[in-house]
Amino acid sequence: MELRNKKIIVTGSAQGIGASTVRAYVAAGAQVAAMDVDTDKGEAALAGLDGPGSAFFIRCNVGDRAEVDTAFDAAVKRLGGLDVLAHVAGVHRHAATHDVPDETLAWLFNVNVNGTIYTNGAAYRHMPQGGSIINFGSESGLTAEINNAVYGASKAAVHAWTRSVAREWGKQGIRLNAVLPYMVTPMYERFREALSDEDLAAHDKATAEQIPLGGKFGNADTDLAPVMVFLAGDGSRFITGQLLPVDGGLISVR
Repeated sequence: MELRNKKIIVTGSAQGIGASTVRAYVAAGAQVAAMDVDTDKGEAALAGLDGPGSAFFIRCNVGDRAEVDTAFDAAVKRLGGLDVLAHVAGVHRHAATHDVPDETLAWLFNVNVNGTIYTNGAAYRHMPQGGSIINFGSESGLTAEINNAVYGASKAAVHAWTRSVAREWGKQGIRLNAVLPYMVTPMYERFREALSDEDLAAHDKATAEQIPLGGKFGNADTDLAPVMVFLAGDGSRFITGQLLPVDGGLISVR
């Protein structure tokens, strides 16, 4: 599980799963370039990190191809190479499915889909000796969910991209996998806030019934971070093209 001397980029690092991932990688000895569009939160998230590794912050809007390329070039130059990309950055917005605003549609797909393609491509160019790319999918991209179809569609695209590109880039020693987490995050909290009282009650009831391990969403630090360390390390060297739910048993992927 050690990541000593691993050179890693983490996107979406300012909060939630991204911040948790940075903490875990630094604790495991990695050198980390933490990226986010929010500079203030991104820099604050690096305060007080504990571990033999280290981290620095670079602002990056993953939905802007030129900005991604510039940020990755700067990060790799400072790191001295690139072994792992943990592409956590993503967005969510509630929208009525019968009338999705163009702005919402464009924003969700630009960040979630284009951002995955841009960051993965940039990482590929800096991994001539191979490496690991960890994308973020969602249970929403596999199943039918009320109130969440647009977000689910964007994540289904991430799944298809990850599976397909893993087959192509494996020849270069690059493995791609996607984590499908069910964690309490700021994004999830905003999703809850957007639901009506009736829909929220139904959501909580379904969660309690459908998640075998505890009946609730997980904790990013204790339940997801160890998986992120595993996927970044050499122990996962023969795993690629997989969708890996970390969700207490909510779904099975075949």
